[in-house]
Amino acid sequence: MTSVTRSRRQVRLSRALGIALTPKAVKHFEKRPYPPGEHGRARRRTESDYAVRLREKQRLRAQYMLREKQLARAYEEARKDSGLTGEALVETLETRLDALVLRAGFARTILQARQGVVHRHILVDGKIVDRPSFKVKPGQTVQVKPKSQATTPFQVAAAGAHRDVLPAVPGYLDVQLEKLSASLVRRPKRAEVPVQCEVQLVVEYYAR
Repeated sequence: MTSVTRSRRQVRLSRALGIALTPKAVKHFEKRPYPPGEHGRARRRTESDYAVRLREKQRLRAQYMLREKQLARAYEEARKDSGLTGEALVETLETRLDALVLRAGFARTILQARQGVVHRHILVDGKIVDRPSFKVKPGQTVQVKPKSQATTPFQVAAAGAHRDVLPAVPGYLDVQLEKLSASLVRRPKRAEVPVQCEVQLVVEYYAR
């Protein structure tokens, strides 16, 4: 799939789910703030409870670019947490390596962050980790490999070029952007995680 095709698909998915998944989708939303298709401008008909919960689950999936099995597995893990399941779910997803690479500003989108990990540009505590799903623990440091720091994409990131399209760095991350280094200082809290999702609806979807 070409980058142009992938970009178009992300814009279309963004409009269908009602959230901007990429910086390019933000611009499209400004022009056409309604779902895709010939009936997109029409008022949405009354939806079933199932449809509402399903869409919320799909929104969460899309923001982390997860497969259904991955999200279902994360939900089962969150169920075992002593806190609220929905909050624990988002907090768990947020400790994924690709998510933290994005939050730190080393990439512009979750797809770019994932590619950076898969292509072995990212270190955790000085060791290469090429699994986007790797769970970073509090106290661990995520850094762009020194050799990779000299490449144009990461030079652009180090200059802060992505900050205009990304949310502010959350409090659970200590970022030294010019060094392309970030430490997870503590476990994320749901209220701080810049993800658009009614987590209780996701819990209700899986608990049905």
